[in-house]
Amino acid sequence: MSGFAGFPFAGLDFYEDLEADNSKAFWTAHKHVYEASVRAPMLALTTELEDDFGTAKLFRPYRDVRFAKNKSPYKEHQGAFVAVAPGTGWYVQIGAPGLFVAGGVYAMTPEQLARLRTTIDDDVRGPELQRLLDELTTAGYEVGGDQLKTRPKGYAADHPRIDLLRHKSLVVRRNFGAPDWLKTSRTGTEVRTAWEAMRPLVDWLGAVLGP
Repeated sequence: MSGFAGFPFAGLDFYEDLEADNSKAFWTAHKHVYEASVRAPMLALTTELEDDFGTAKLFRPYRDVRFAKNKSPYKEHQGAFVAVAPGTGWYVQIGAPGLFVAGGVYAMTPEQLARLRTTIDDDVRGPELQRLLDELTTAGYEVGGDQLKTRPKGYAADHPRIDLLRHKSLVVRRNFGAPDWLKTSRTGTEVRTAWEAMRPLVDWLGAVLGP
């Protein structure tokens, strides 16, 4: 496979059109655009990053509609994930809005969630996590993830890290949009830089939640 040279804007246009016509007929007629302008560049990008971060999983373009109200058959973005522990790692996505990167923990077993909350509750490890998140928000990243609306059972409402304890998933993310450099090799540098900035958080979570 040749080196990564950026994401052609044809890929963004493909997803914009897919949002308007998410049908098998459209997909079949334009699959060659997806393969050339989305999937191939994403494979090249993750291959370029593999030595420093690990092997990525490219997500399938097909939605699981068995239990969904939305029966649209195709995802309106292409994502890839590098795991350091179950449900924990780095993420990159391309879609109509452009480039999106993230890192953190997306899904936890009940045992993992209990382990994370115990660690957040600790007066040494908990502030470590808060400092990592504060550094990333200062650098322009946004903290996200699913949260309980109330306090988790067993923790006081006035706990100094109650907001962190409410998290059922915990990620940091950045939307780059669609700058001109998206269609150049600079995209690889930008994703690498973002993932490196997230590495202390991803490593911290991986150490807590890993096997």
